[in-house]
Amino acid sequence: MPMPPTPASDEVREFWREWHLSTLTTLRPDGRPHVVPVGVTVDEEFGIARVICSRDSVKARNVRAAGAGGAPVALSQVDRRRWSTLEGRALVRDDPDSVRQAEDRYAVRYQRRPRVNPQRVVIEIAIERRLGMA
Repeated sequence: MPMPPTPASDEVREFWREWHLSTLTTLRPDGRPHVVPVGVTVDEEFGIARVICSRDSVKARNVRAAGAGGAPVALSQVDRRRWSTLEGRALVRDDPDSVRQAEDRYAVRYQRRPRVNPQRVVIEIAIERRLGMA
């Protein structure tokens, strides 16, 4: 079982609150990486990151294909010399409460509600490791 990551610095926490697009890297069934731009939110305790997407998106399919143990993923964002990567295990959540909470968090970080999408799901990432220079 992985050890919890060391606490995030105030600078890293603030970096993940600022308005930035990020990239999410998932693994295709053949092992090749699939990297896409996403909006991401990180919870107050800095233990869970969330990405909203469509149920049939490649990223959601890649995460579901990994099974109950979760898919290994990486989230990254860059702003000039500042960068941060969060690594962890992801699961897809499709229950209405999880989707609504993720939409609410997205609206706070990105200062707008996400477009209506009845096929929306949430990729929820349990953060296991932090890298970067924020």
